[in-house]
Amino acid sequence: MPAYGFAHLRVRRHHPDVLEYLERIQATLDPFHGRFVIHGPPAEVVEGTWPGSMVLIEFPDLPTARAWYASPAYREILRLRTDHIQGDVLLIEGVGPRYDPRRRSAKLRAEAGRSGLDSEA
Repeated sequence: MPAYGFAHLRVRRHHPDVLEYLERIQATLDPFHGRFVIHGPPAEVVEGTWPGSMVLIEFPDLPTARAWYASPAYREILRLRTDHIQGDVLLIEGVGPRYDPRRRSAKLRAEAGRSGLDSEA
């Protein structure tokens, strides 16, 4: 199942270190079959607020995403970004092609019923 590296970059600076990071990151992704899905410009916000921009990198699975993030090649360039950009980074497993939100709802209802919580909340 695919997994994703998601970054919400709130405060960006185009410092020379950040440009070097951009020039070097793809080489760290290639051995892990990572690819950019979203990289960039501010999103079109249709609900709420969203300060900053986002990055989404796809990996074959969560263990591969973790291995990339922990890899010596990525760790070597990480500070080039983190010293100049404020943000949050997550590694998260995606849903498969057969994902059905109705099954998720049924599971949540069952869990709420077992815990005595109001399933209407």
